Amino acid sequence: MIPVIALIGRPNVGKSTLFNQLTRSRDALVADVAGLTRDRQYGIGKVGDFPYLVVDTGGLSGEGAQMDRAMAEQTERAVAEADHVLFLVDARDGLTPQDQAIADQLRGAGVKARVVVNKTDGLDADSVSAEFYALGLGQVTSIAAAHGRGVQGLMQAVRKDVAAARRAASEDAGDDEAASDGLDEASQQAALDDWPGIRVAIVGRPNVGKSTLVNRILGDERVVATEVAGTTRDSIFVPFERDGQEYTLIDTAGVRRRGRVHEVIEKFSVIKTLQAIESAHVVVLVVDAHAGLSDQDSHLLGMVIEAGRSLVLAVNKWDGLDDHARERIRDELDRRLGFVDFARMRLISALHGTNVGHLLDDVCEAHASAFRKISTPELTRLLEAAVAEHAPPMISGRRIKLRYAHQGGQNPPVIVIHGNQTDALAGSYKRYLENFFRKQLKLVGTPLRLEFRSGRNPYAGRRNKLTPRQQYKRKRLMRHVRR
Repeated sequence: MIPVIALIGRPNVGKSTLFNQLTRSRDALVADVAGLTRDRQYGIGKVGDFPYLVVDTGGLSGEGAQMDRAMAEQTERAVAEADHVLFLVDARDGLTPQDQAIADQLRGAGVKARVVVNKTDGLDADSVSAEFYALGLGQVTSIAAAHGRGVQGLMQAVRKDVAAARRAASEDAGDDEAASDGLDEASQQAALDDWPGIRVAIVGRPNVGKSTLVNRILGDERVVATEVAGTTRDSIFVPFERDGQEYTLIDTAGVRRRGRVHEVIEKFSVIKTLQAIESAHVVVLVVDAHAGLSDQDSHLLGMVIEAGRSLVLAVNKWDGLDDHARERIRDELDRRLGFVDFARMRLISALHGTNVGHLLDDVCEAHASAFRKISTPELTRLLEAAVAEHAPPMISGRRIKLRYAHQGGQNPPVIVIHGNQTDALAGSYKRYLENFFRKQLKLVGTPLRLEFRSGRNPYAGRRNKLTPRQQYKRKRLMRHVRR
């Protein structure tokens, strides 16, 4: 599984800024105000071939006892669920008593942490970092999170720290095979390949019927299913076979809104669900038809699309609705799910088995689309057809040219399009190309990603050398201009 990295420190030392750098997003609110972040914030990031989950936490100041206790509890949970901790300090403030107190807590908890000295832009990084070795936490790394300086080097160092910790844990357990790095994509894929067939993650909010659906698909009471929200605490892998096709179902814990995650044991639920999405080939998002589509469902959909996983929507508890309620839910789903119109949607009843049998057919269709191999001549022919039907716009009086296309990856399918001035293509035209390729290739249930690459102009920066005759004409012309 991909490692979990927690960011901790005093207020306003740049944790949320670093979070946004690591996830390449703006999910964390950033302002020059102490105590802005209070709950834990989760995000997915990747540097090179090193993927990770990062957790942003609230700052610890010692002021405002009740609020600080709640934020400290959130931070403790983040530290407990993390494989590695980044302890941020402020280079401009220097070493403070609060930093010393946090370091003492980390040592007392036996947590492996790396001190990260932030806001070193415009300063001598080595000089301002020296005093933080007094915290006694080992290596100190300096960065400027606001500008992204030093962030990639920091994550490479974290990668080595996590790999060393996992090797040590594997050797202690006597597992020689697991004592390798285990962080590169090839190693992760080899570990996941131990689970046979198509890996299908069942995700959703608590009490929408995920475990009931797993039991109905398997035809056995394999996992505990009750009416109590939050019965499932961990991700459960269940291999099975149907019609000669092997599958592995992953039953996950329900993901609540962050503000409603209170129990200590639930601190792993979000992490485990995100890891299940990363490890799956196809994700089945279960929605409660009685409750409708919530903001949390939309957030989970965003995580699935960001991870590039194939998707099937299962609207559960459909049998308990009257005709008026069904029409209302259909209208709501059509209105709010336009951004995932590529996914199949099934109206099911996990309890009674209605339409459950069709879900695996949808899963196989989505999996086949995600791993489809497409030849370069076919993609180039489709690109030419798309351009002929609707040409790219003019830029500075010149037409953007799209020359050829080839496949750049699978799960999700990636189509690389080569041409000139592709950086100037409007978002609307990119969406047109995406819809055109999806329709022509009949891709169902999987996101499709387009990458655009512009060829280098071989004459850029070169001046045309004039012949002697051209030089003579130029001199004659200049004489007339002077007169």
